[in-house]
Amino acid sequence: MPWLPGDELFAVLVAISFAAGLNVYATVATLGLLAHTHWLALPHSLALLGNGWVIAASLALFAVEFFADKIPAFDLVWNALHTFIRVPVAALLAYQATAGLSPLEQAAAAAIGGAVALAAHGGKTAARAVVTPSPEPFSNIGLSLGEDVLAISLTWLVTIHPYLAAGIALSLVLVILVMIRLVWGAMKKLFGTARRFAAP
Repeated sequence: MPWLPGDELFAVLVAISFAAGLNVYATVATLGLLAHTHWLALPHSLALLGNGWVIAASLALFAVEFFADKIPAFDLVWNALHTFIRVPVAALLAYQATAGLSPLEQAAAAAIGGAVALAAHGGKTAARAVVTPSPEPFSNIGLSLGEDVLAISLTWLVTIHPYLAAGIALSLVLVILVMIRLVWGAMKKLFGTARRFAAP
């Protein structure tokens, strides 16, 4: 049997995957601490997250990311590398969280978790690409702090109001998709205009 009702489990997976797409170390550390303090009962397949060593490692990596993610320009490299960490870990969390379901349902959950995390990660990276050229560091630091707070808050909120947390995550996914489409359209228009001016 799944550890949560189907629709509630889906809500939890969406919110946790979005949080992991923003900051996977903060998300894993928060889940581990909530499980360790018995605030959250994780399924057996995710019990490892409540282990003291896993929590300590996640907190240490979160501390590294906390500073690395706030250095203009370097944060772009950091986030690019974390495409190969945040998305797979989110997919793995979704897969393990649905261990009580059929293999096909687990694969679907992993795909959804990975897709939601990719959207969050893509939105974060796109926002950084816009903010990083700014000569002052405060906008970059503020954006990074906001992402950290959102990742931790969503992870905590999903334990008491899963549908609200999922609604926030899905709303942000929609905003990100619209913004990426607008930015992509603007970039195509810009390059098209540049080509026309450069043409002999």
